[in-house]
Amino acid sequence: MNRVRELKKARISNNVIRRLPRYLRKLDELKEKGVERISSVELGRELGFTSSQVRQDFNNFGGFGQQGYGYPVQSLREQIAGILGMDRGYRAILVGAGHIGQALIANFCFEEWGFELIRAFDVNPNLIRDGFNGVSVWGMEELPGFLKENRVDIAVLAVPREAAKSTAELLIRNGIKAIWNFTNMDLTDPGSSVVVENICFSDSLLALSYFVTNNPSDSEAADNA
Repeated sequence: MNRVRELKKARISNNVIRRLPRYLRKLDELKEKGVERISSVELGRELGFTSSQVRQDFNNFGGFGQQGYGYPVQSLREQIAGILGMDRGYRAILVGAGHIGQALIANFCFEEWGFELIRAFDVNPNLIRDGFNGVSVWGMEELPGFLKENRVDIAVLAVPREAAKSTAELLIRNGIKAIWNFTNMDLTDPGSSVVVENICFSDSLLALSYFVTNNPSDSEAADNA
């Protein structure tokens, strides 16, 4: 609990936070391979980081392991999971049960990452049903009442782009403080206390396009042709 309080006061850079899930996934891979201990050099090599970067990242949270002794994989995984809040029992709802929403329900394991997806909502009456992959889909008219009667920590937003802003405002008016946004519209408001994670597939694809376009090996091959 003391560590949690300290972390809230500390200013951890966004880049460090973004790297924590990568450490987590790698540690899960190492566990599956039977690796019990790993050094900062080895962990950095696995992820394409320097050992100094690994140590600096972990020092933001008080450091883990012992110099010259490495990191116990299981213990390190548990500590990072705790920092990321995976042990808090967070509860989520999904708003928008169309193609993207259904894909998330069917293929993304919320429980694996510390979230319980407790309900989905949609305006389309044809999508209302009980027990779609274990998650019931209700009509949007029932959303405000549900939020008043149930603790919900995060809303997953997968409505059409044109409905993104109004739906987000509805969620915020009814007490939602965190939104995982799949609408392809940025909803971040610097002046708001609501946390929004904008997921934009086109940004990722265009970043990939940039790296393909500016691949040095392609230029060298063209010069040598």
